This record gives sequence, structure tokens and C-alpha cells, in this order.
Amino acid sequence: MRHEIDHIDEQIIKLLHNNARIPLKSIANQVFLSSPAVSARIERLEQAGIIMGYTAKVNPAELGYHIKAFINLEVNPDQKKEFYPYIKKCNNVVECNCVTGEYAMLIEVMFKSTEELDHFIGDLQTFGSTKTQIVFSTSVEHRGIPMSEDEI
Repeated sequence: MRHEIDHIDEQIIKLLHNNARIPLKSIANQVFLSSPAVSARIERLEQAGIIMGYTAKVNPAELGYHIKAFINLEVNPDQKKEFYPYIKKCNNVVECNCVTGEYAMLIEVMFKSTEELDHFIGDLQTFGSTKTQIVFSTSVEHRGIPMSEDEI
């Protein structure tokens, strides 16, 4: 179900996306509302499932995770019941998507070494064949979705 949001909600979402720790008072000043009104709007956006949570952006390299890769995995439909619980438990998996095409899954992972990545791929191959791409650099970091037609 799609929820209607107005331009003020869009501004609030943009501000929170840029800095989830921005004070309510600062948001209120920028959208020309009172702090209680902004708080009520944020609560409504959370209850509607539009705002799903708040996170800190962490530099993986500073924590020793120098290997980022995308793994395509061919999983038979009858294996998905076993695969999904397995992949959810893998801490190095940043994201796993069921996709169209030759491979059923697109998995983004972060590892400290190629040896760890190689071991993980070996484990994955119990579910099917893989194709792996190691990332050399990232020109566009993960960013929020466009809030208006102007941003597309």
C-alpha cells in the first residue's frame, strides 16, 4: 500500500537520510514547522513503514574489510527454503537479492581477505554455481532513493 507524503515529508526524509542524528529543532527550522509537528510527522512516517530505521554509515576499510564483491548464485527453486536461512546467518553478506536472469541470487559481500571470500564461495557452491566480481572502486556510494521527479 502506497502512502501519500507531501513536500514537507520529503524534506524531512531527505534531512534524516543525510544525517539521521539531526536534531528535531534543526529539522523544524528548515521545514518551517514546530518541533512537535516534526516529531509527529516522523512518527507517522515510521508507523507507515516509510522510515524503517536509522543507521550509522561505517567505513569498512577502516575496520579491515578491504574486499567487496558481488556474487551471482544459481539456486534451484526447491533449494530456496534451505538457502534463505543460511544466507541470513552469514555476517559478511551485506545484501542478498533474488533477481531475474541466468542466476537467481545477487549477493553483496565484504571480507577482510580473498582467502575468506574464497572459502565463502566454496560454501555457497553447495547451493549452485557462482560467478564472482570483486570491486576495485566505487564511483557512487549507496544513496537514498529520489524523493521527487527533479532528482531522477
